[in-house]
Amino acid sequence: MKGLILAAGRGTRLRPLTHTRPKPVIRVAGRPIIHYALENLKGAGVREIGVVVSPDTHGDVQAALNGVAGVEVSYVLQEEPQGLAHAVGVARTWLQDDPFVLYLGDNLFERGVAPFVEAFRRGGPAAVVALARVEDPRQFGVAQVEGSRILRLIEKPAEPPSNLAVAGVYVFDARIHDLIEGLEPSARGEYEITDAIQRLIDDGHEVQGLPIEGWWKDTGRAEDLLDANRLLLAGIEPRNEGRVEESRLIGRVVIEKGATVRRSTVMGPALIAADSLVEDAFVGPFTAVGPGAEVRGSEVEYSIVADRAVIDGVPTRLQECVIGVGARVTSRAGLPRAHRLVLGDESRVEIG
Repeated sequence: MKGLILAAGRGTRLRPLTHTRPKPVIRVAGRPIIHYALENLKGAGVREIGVVVSPDTHGDVQAALNGVAGVEVSYVLQEEPQGLAHAVGVARTWLQDDPFVLYLGDNLFERGVAPFVEAFRRGGPAAVVALARVEDPRQFGVAQVEGSRILRLIEKPAEPPSNLAVAGVYVFDARIHDLIEGLEPSARGEYEITDAIQRLIDDGHEVQGLPIEGWWKDTGRAEDLLDANRLLLAGIEPRNEGRVEESRLIGRVVIEKGATVRRSTVMGPALIAADSLVEDAFVGPFTAVGPGAEVRGSEVEYSIVADRAVIDGVPTRLQECVIGVGARVTSRAGLPRAHRLVLGDESRVEIG
């Protein structure tokens, strides 16, 4: 069985973070989101993995995956993202006639994807689809089920037939390919995988819906990134591989190699990544400080501080923040007392 991870999308809901890098390489709990996808596929016994990329995302995704052990990674170029079914279509030559796991590269699963692979191998259906109960199913593909069998799938319906959302993982055999050919674009202008699955159902093939175990996160918004960061940090095991001077580490705290914590308090669960600096600062629960980042003379909690970002001398505690790669948050000394901001498109700032 092969794995196919989709990492070609533009991530428009996460702009400006995704203006400069694709969503699957954003770090959550210290690791690029796409690393968790590879880890979950490995855990299900899938070692041959294709990653669908666009010309814009290829370089960043490949850099994020360089050196990942235990899998064989190939890259499939999708010139223009036109929906999930289109992505499977452009990967058909690589997939050949092998069964495969289709995995959305920005989704996170607490307990991996092995149950879906096992259900496919055990029961012999044409497809297995991961399902999750959600409060507002209008934002997802939605399943109407009878027992474990899916009767109908609808993409982002105005009047959902259930609260069972399609949750970012699918297992298919080769029959899906012929049904993708000839699909018409949806009202969104995309080739929907839900339409191809509905064709399977209409042709009399069995499609199973399997509820996910544990939590599932679609990291489409900044709030989702922070919540995923919280959920993943809650499970870390404390370790200290860096330098800690005149500081307190409370609870589950990870200090990676090359990191320095000086005259500071770090209250876990929290992660201080390699080569970063925390000095005269407070880092509170559910915070991940990225590689090469600096937090000096400031307080931050329930936040993601990305690679090489700097927080310096900020007089107010920062909370629920996503600080992007190389971003700087500093104080201004002297007069006039004013806020000086340089913000990208669709940025958001709250000033108390």
